[in-house]
Amino acid sequence: MPEALVLHAAGHRPASRLQLQLAHTPWARLRGLLGYKTLPAGHGLWLRPCNSVHCWFMRFAIDVIYLDEQQRVLQIRAQLRPWQLSLCWPANSVIEMAAGECQRLNITAGDQIQCVA
Repeated sequence: MPEALVLHAAGHRPASRLQLQLAHTPWARLRGLLGYKTLPAGHGLWLRPCNSVHCWFMRFAIDVIYLDEQQRVLQIRAQLRPWQLSLCWPANSVIEMAAGECQRLNITAGDQIQCVA
């Protein structure tokens, strides 16, 4: 599972580490987190390319991080519940994590996601 760093825009916070599973095929993006009961802390699913998500048939709420082409955080949709939809037109990719992870890791708009492995 690839590792990524969250480089915080403010610069005064230490980088946060994430373990991300990549979903880059149409089937993997469509399936998303369906079938998962939960996600461990610090883990997520990176959907590329993607600018919208659905939580149909999901079992738990998620935090959605929308990224631009430079992997900068454009927008965060926290606590997206089962059966909801979310969209961010300018986004190039999306990271889905368990609800509350963005707050726990202090991820905010302007932060940079950088793959390290």
